[in-house]
Amino acid sequence: MRSRTSGMWWGTAVEAPDPALLARFYAGLLEWPIVHEEPGTAVVAPPQGAVYIVFQEAAGYRPPTWPPVDGEQRTMMHLDFQVDDLDAAVAEAVAMGAVLAPDQPQDHVRVLFDPAGHPFCLCRDDG
Repeated sequence: MRSRTSGMWWGTAVEAPDPALLARFYAGLLEWPIVHEEPGTAVVAPPQGAVYIVFQEAAGYRPPTWPPVDGEQRTMMHLDFQVDDLDAAVAEAVAMGAVLAPDQPQDHVRVLFDPAGHPFCLCRDDG
């Protein structure tokens, strides 16, 4: 997609019951600043500013169930983050409020839940 305006940005939007709380979690995890915050919305972007993650308030939010369970809210998307030291990255994420999922299907990947219950993956870089 081409833009007729100067500058190009892209990103994703994530629903949450408390967007500011979730933005603070991912800002700490990614070491990205919160670049915008207002009631019901918070935006995290890397220092170069080309991409963003916006967190939007969702009334009646239900966290997804992972692994999937018939009849329950399914995960529609998740974020993956490549890390050098899987154990250290998991410990850091948990210290910031993430929860390690009980089901771990791969040796080099750890599934965690962010403070709103969205699953995300930390993936060890095996070269």
